[in-house]
Amino acid sequence: MAASSEPNSREDIFDSSLNLEETHLKEGYNEGYADDLVSGEEEGRQVGLKTGFEVGEELGFYRGCIDVWNSAIRVDSNCFSSRVVRSIKQMEELLNKYPISNPEDESVSDVMDSLRLKFRAICATLNVKLEYNGYPKSSDGGNIQF
Repeated sequence: MAASSEPNSREDIFDSSLNLEETHLKEGYNEGYADDLVSGEEEGRQVGLKTGFEVGEELGFYRGCIDVWNSAIRVDSNCFSSRVVRSIKQMEELLNKYPISNPEDESVSDVMDSLRLKFRAICATLNVKLEYNGYPKSSDGGNIQF
């Protein structure tokens, strides 16, 4: 009986050496996958922060323009045509409709596109050259004048 168990043990030894490459491949894959999850999560967090900041900055720019226009309307209700006043109100409604608390909402890009379009239409009607170019980058710092 001992002789019959010997071949099985030899087969087991050879089986493990034959499967060595596959075992190492699986271990390497699992380790790489776990490491990539950690680094991918951090990279995703950084991209999300940057994107969130940029979106918030643009929405803030539009809010500031709307506030200035509404202030001008309060001072002189005839400073803009009724069409422009209506467009400013529509833009404000779009801004209020933006799903800030739910960035995964499918309407995010539609609302932002509508805001940009409405902003350009108002500026064109007022014959004003306002553009949102984003916050100046550190490389643009030399061009800032006060």
